[in-house]
Amino acid sequence: MIRVEHRGEGGAVAVITIDRAEKRNALTPDMARNLAESAARLRESGARAAVLAGAGAMFCSGFDLAVCKADAMATGDLLRSLTATAKALRGLPIPVIAAAQGGAIAGGCAIVAACDIVVTNREAAIGYPVLRIGVSPAVSSPRFAMAVGFGRCRERMLDPALITGEEALRIGFAHECLPTAAEVMPCALAIADSLAAKPRHALATTKLWLNELDGSDDDATLGAALHASLALTNSAEERERLESLRL
Repeated sequence: MIRVEHRGEGGAVAVITIDRAEKRNALTPDMARNLAESAARLRESGARAAVLAGAGAMFCSGFDLAVCKADAMATGDLLRSLTATAKALRGLPIPVIAAAQGGAIAGGCAIVAACDIVVTNREAAIGYPVLRIGVSPAVSSPRFAMAVGFGRCRERMLDPALITGEEALRIGFAHECLPTAAEVMPCALAIADSLAAKPRHALATTKLWLNELDGSDDDATLGAALHASLALTNSAEERERLESLRL
C-alpha cells in the first residue's frame, strides 16, 4: 500500500504514494513501517528530489483507528514508525515536497511537517485532533513548531479543531495553497522537477545545514516528544475513547 515510482530523466524525482484511498489513506502499523523504510531507501536511489503523495481525495487521515481499537499495541507501533518516517524524510539529502491534497490529519499532518515544502489546497483539512481520543500530539510538536513558531504550535496542539489549507498557508505551515485539490499534485511535481535540476551537492549541503540550524537533528528532543506521546498509549482514557468510537 506504499508505492514508490521514479519519473524524469534517470529517475530524478521519486514519488512515494500512500495508496489506500478507500480508507482515506489511513495508516496501519505495516503501512507505517513500509513508509519509513521506503523513505530511508531513497537515500540510495539516485533521486534528486522526492514527492510524498496520497492516492485519491485525501493525502492521509492519520492512523487507522479501527486497528488501534482492536489492538492495544497498535498506537505505540504507529507512533514509533511515524517518528522514523519523519526522521528519514527530513534527513534525506534531497528536497521532499508534500502533495497534501484534501487533508492531512493527525499522523498525516505529522508526516507533512517533516517535508521541506508543503503544497495543499484551500479547503483541505489539516491538524492534530488526537486529543479527542486521549492521545497527545506531542510527537509532532517539534517539527510543527519549526514551521509555525511556538505560539502557533501551542495553539494548534491544544485545540483539536482542524484548519483549512488556506489557514495553514497563513500561519506558515503550507508553502503553496491551490484553489482545488486536483491542482496539488501537478504543482508538487513541478516544484520537484525544478529542484531536481538544481546543483545536487549545493542543495544537499543547504538542506543539511538548515536541519542543523532549526533543530531537525536534535534526537534528544525528538525522542522526548515520542516518549511523551507513548506515555498515554494504552491508557484507560485512550482505551475508553477508542471503545466509544463507531467505526
